[in-house]
Amino acid sequence: MAHPTSGPRLEALRRRELARSYEDGGEHYDRIRPGYPAEAIQWLFAGVRGPAGHPGARVADVGAGTGKYTRTLAAAGYQATAVDPSTDMLRQLQQTLPGIPVLQGTAEDTGLPDASMDAATVAQAWHWCDPLAASTELARVLRPGGILGLIWNQLDVSVPWVHRYSRIIHAGDVLRPGFRPVVGPEFTPEASHTTRWFQQMTPENLMELAKSRSYYLSATEPVREKVMANLSWYLFEHLGYHPGEQLELPYLTLSWRMLSA
Repeated sequence: MAHPTSGPRLEALRRRELARSYEDGGEHYDRIRPGYPAEAIQWLFAGVRGPAGHPGARVADVGAGTGKYTRTLAAAGYQATAVDPSTDMLRQLQQTLPGIPVLQGTAEDTGLPDASMDAATVAQAWHWCDPLAASTELARVLRPGGILGLIWNQLDVSVPWVHRYSRIIHAGDVLRPGFRPVVGPEFTPEASHTTRWFQQMTPENLMELAKSRSYYLSATEPVREKVMANLSWYLFEHLGYHPGEQLELPYLTLSWRMLSA
């Protein structure tokens, strides 16, 4: 018999533990984490039949955090409602997006009424969720013909220096080739899309970015010091960047569109 803290249960416990590392630090997260390109949202809703395919559609942005994806939804003309378990993250969101309704909740328990949304998006957060329970909950809040968008920003590790950077900071959200998000029977995967883009950064920004990662946030102080020392050597000595120098950090935004079954 498997030990009660092994296998899937251990994985779920570790997932919740890492997710809790984002319960505060909203200002730092919002300042240093990347946003999302408009092209990714245009693709997600392009050609969708029903209410979700029209401007002004009601969209639940679940796991919204400080509103990185929410603000792109709002800029594209969608009526977004932000859902997140962290009051600190939602407080930061309200400072930058004061007109967006917010709810403290999770993908498994959003607090939204039945059939109240045309679409749901989960950007950079599905890996923190129980995918089956979350699928059931999001199907509940969607109207007939609603869609689910699952989105990840990840470093473009096909670029050699970025690959090594990702290894130093233990970037756990670099998805393996062929990755497909797990969803419940309520949804059918319909299509996927990759958007390539760049974020302007400095070496100091890259070090701050490492501090926003769950590995760093949940690490002991000696481990944190080691990560920072390794990064300092890599960026300033090995790569030869100068303090304040502008560079382009390449990203991929990976989007999946799921249809209500």
